[in-house]
Amino acid sequence: MDRDELAPLIDHTVLGPETTVADVEDVLDAAADHGMNACIPPYAVEHAVDYAPEVTVATVIGFPHGQNAPDVKRREGVLAWKAGADELDVVLNVANVKTGRLEAVENELAELVAAVPIPVKVIIETALLTDDEKRNACEAAREADAAMVKTSTGFAEGGATVSDVELMSESLPVKASGGVGSYEEAIAMIDAGAERIGASSGVEILEGAPD
Repeated sequence: MDRDELAPLIDHTVLGPETTVADVEDVLDAAADHGMNACIPPYAVEHAVDYAPEVTVATVIGFPHGQNAPDVKRREGVLAWKAGADELDVVLNVANVKTGRLEAVENELAELVAAVPIPVKVIIETALLTDDEKRNACEAAREADAAMVKTSTGFAEGGATVSDVELMSESLPVKASGGVGSYEEAIAMIDAGAERIGASSGVEILEGAPD
């Protein structure tokens, strides 16, 4: 896969707690220059859309732990969409998955999906789940009509793995995120079934790709 083919599959990301507007602009500049998307904090969405209208902008909801009340997540998603976000990456409630409250997980996600006319990706935080819990989380996301499932926030121990991408892709398209830092790693995730890569190393990934 060459750079032009790979670039649109990358969400070039900056989501740390100290992320400034200048940091967001740097990511948007790189995304625009290389043909990538950008994933940025919610507070910067409106500025990002004005600053780089040509870049597809994703933002995060319920980030990073997913323990906000469902109404809060839905409202946060609506505000982000109205600010100009093109896509939402929402963290599900991991505790509800682990305790078998799957109807609550599905209902929460379905409310958000129904509230916005843009794609919703569901972050299941694979490092915290067993394989059965991962399947249950992906099934809840599918039943809620989510567009995609995503491996990780990047704030738990562990990130994307080939085996997790293979498992998750049985239910929905997958965004592999967390620890993907090279072209070879990105291609391994794509070969496993990932249709999107989330990474703070988007430029480095593309620099390793053939022209």
